[in-house]
Amino acid sequence: MKSNRKIQNAISAFLVVVIIGAALVGISIYTKKNTEIDSLQSSNVNINQELQERDSMVNELLGAFDEIEQNLKYIKEKRQVLSIESQTEGNYDKKKAIVEDISLMNEMLEKSSEHIAELERKLQKSGIQISSLKKKIETLNQSVEEQNTQIIALQQQIEKRDEMLAQLNRQVDDMQVEISKQVDTLKIKQQLIEEKTYQLNKGFVAYGTYKELEENGVLTKNGGFLGLGKHISLKKNLDQDYFTELNIRDTKSIPLFSNKATIISEHPDSSYTFIEQDGVIAYLNIDNPDEFWKISKYAVIEIK
Repeated sequence: MKSNRKIQNAISAFLVVVIIGAALVGISIYTKKNTEIDSLQSSNVNINQELQERDSMVNELLGAFDEIEQNLKYIKEKRQVLSIESQTEGNYDKKKAIVEDISLMNEMLEKSSEHIAELERKLQKSGIQISSLKKKIETLNQSVEEQNTQIIALQQQIEKRDEMLAQLNRQVDDMQVEISKQVDTLKIKQQLIEEKTYQLNKGFVAYGTYKELEENGVLTKNGGFLGLGKHISLKKNLDQDYFTELNIRDTKSIPLFSNKATIISEHPDSSYTFIEQDGVIAYLNIDNPDEFWKISKYAVIEIK
């Protein structure tokens, strides 16, 4: 009986040990599984966070790409317009507007280039490896470079055109100076011609009684014998202050209104006529001016 009881006690102790061992194994397995679950959950959170950061980065890049492309599109369209406008004549305000537009485009290109460089740094820092994004950045960089080259060419075109206009303006100024000199020369020549013509066409007339003409240094009597047969003639040194100046081309008659008139100066008889009116000699009519003034430009008429 005692032997059976011992056996039962041993079996009970063994069962207790087995149960405890099983419990410990179960607890260990449970703890390990919970740890793995926690690790997986943590990894999942990190993955989700990385995915969110990646999506955010991609969205930011795409938005930036779209903005830069819109700027480049605007610059391209504006450059084409300016290229046409730069080939036409314009005032100072138009030229100033073109220069301001080019300055604005240069500023936009510079900002776009800086933005692209910033995006490229962010992409490298994020560790995201998306070949299409890298390719897009390369394409945008190339577009910026092309637009920059085109704007430089446009600036050179405008500068060349301005230089040509400046040269033309200088030529025009030189021509105007030369024309002004020629005009001045022509004016001087014209004045000389007019003065010469005036001098050629200038005549002098004096009329009055012998006494008046003698007292004013125009006439004198010489020759004869004992006061008889003296000849009336012009003084050698005439007093021109007593003469009236006239234009021989315009003067067709000389008013006299005297009973008798005699021309003392030398003029062809066929070149003039005394015209009588109401019983007096009204005036001397110059029939042929060229002939009348051919011998002398001084006409002296004695009236009574």
